[in-house]
Amino acid sequence: MTTTDLERWTRVKGRLRAEVGEEIFLSWFSRMELERVQESVAHLTVPTRFLKSWIQSHYIDRVLACWQQEHAEVQKIDVAVRSAVIRTTVPKIKPIEASEPVRHAGNGKLEMDGARIAFGPVSTGHDALGGSPLDLRLTFDTFVIGRSNTLAHAAGKQVAVARRGDPVMFNPLYIHAGVGLGKTHLLQAITWAGNNGNERKVLYLTAEKFMYGFVSALRMQTAHAFKEALRGIDVLVIDDLQFLQGKSTQAEFCHTLNALIDAGRQVVIAADRPPTDLESLDDRVRSRLAGGLVVEMGPLGEELRLEILKTRVLAARHYHPSFDVPAPVLAYIARSVTHNGRDLEGAINRLLAHNKLTGQPVTMEMAEREVRDLIRPQEPKRVKIEDIQRIVARQYNVSRADLLSSRRTANVVRPRQVAMYLAKTLTLRSLPEIGRRFGGRDHTTVLHAVRKIEGLVGNDAMLADEIEVLKRQLQD
Repeated sequence: MTTTDLERWTRVKGRLRAEVGEEIFLSWFSRMELERVQESVAHLTVPTRFLKSWIQSHYIDRVLACWQQEHAEVQKIDVAVRSAVIRTTVPKIKPIEASEPVRHAGNGKLEMDGARIAFGPVSTGHDALGGSPLDLRLTFDTFVIGRSNTLAHAAGKQVAVARRGDPVMFNPLYIHAGVGLGKTHLLQAITWAGNNGNERKVLYLTAEKFMYGFVSALRMQTAHAFKEALRGIDVLVIDDLQFLQGKSTQAEFCHTLNALIDAGRQVVIAADRPPTDLESLDDRVRSRLAGGLVVEMGPLGEELRLEILKTRVLAARHYHPSFDVPAPVLAYIARSVTHNGRDLEGAINRLLAHNKLTGQPVTMEMAEREVRDLIRPQEPKRVKIEDIQRIVARQYNVSRADLLSSRRTANVVRPRQVAMYLAKTLTLRSLPEIGRRFGGRDHTTVLHAVRKIEGLVGNDAMLADEIEVLKRQLQD
């Protein structure tokens, strides 16, 4: 593969990211890699058959269009599944200024595509039950701990080191965070550690793989065997639960969840939002999920971002001894690339690619040029309905319970309407969801409250000022 093809592929991914949005890009395209461009065909690879099938069914035309905007001679896209051949053992790596060693557990293939370092997903014993591939890099030893993820890490480690027959401390363990903050890393670390000689069966599944397995079992008339296999698992780990769709699939997931918890088996789940915000899920599922330990992994602080960058450079340097990133460059990236951990890894990959393909050392000028598109505007604070209720209640000297109650007195009705109005304007929650979060009210009640406040704000300067003050408090 030529340097030109690699540069084109980088621009194609940039076009895809811009067209489909960050969340969809990271879900379906972040693990897609370019193998070669040959005879008007762009050959791409992905780690799983499911991902290949989904991209071919839903996005292949869009991928081709993005390629043709960069390279008009490309007339066809070929998507293949990458090999999971095991070739070598990854040795321990001592990190810079770290108290614990960073190492890669297990065996796996080290793939080099241009200058990008990546471990291919490997099969483990749990694949016989339909498990999703695991990445050899994603272990507890390579998980960098900071203030934003300490509790989640401690809870995950507790689950991982437990043995069969031990009492379950919290069930389910539910971890939520935004894109690229380490949810998948932690879940796969739990799976690797749990399968490492403690006689427990640990199964890691993405929500898509769960859906795919259930639908295939129905089609093949093996649904009973599918259910029995799942319920024989000691630790079930489900990633990206927000993508779980379909009433029958959700019902089966709920039955499996209940069966495992009632039998004293451990369930670990990750999603991009708290259980109460998963509007597509049945109320019973949300309630059961919220009944365990719910832990949020917050945004990565600058100090944590810097430590992550150091570990990435150390891993790259093991295979490219001459690769060096000066401390001021690492500090600049940690300060400037703030969105998520995947962007940090992308920044190091770009510096490595440029260093290896051109032979030029990494400088501040190079770093500023290579990562400029990863420096994004700071996202506004995500406002939660619970915060709105709490701040409005405090502003109007009522309780949160009053806002959720059926009381119709004037000193409660107006604050409740203001809170509903703010929930509609400051969050992405639907009217039915807002109504449910305000004591199970109908969506028409929320709509009436929103229209009422909208009508009053134009004529009541005092109310308009109050709402602006509330908005500032919520967004600071």
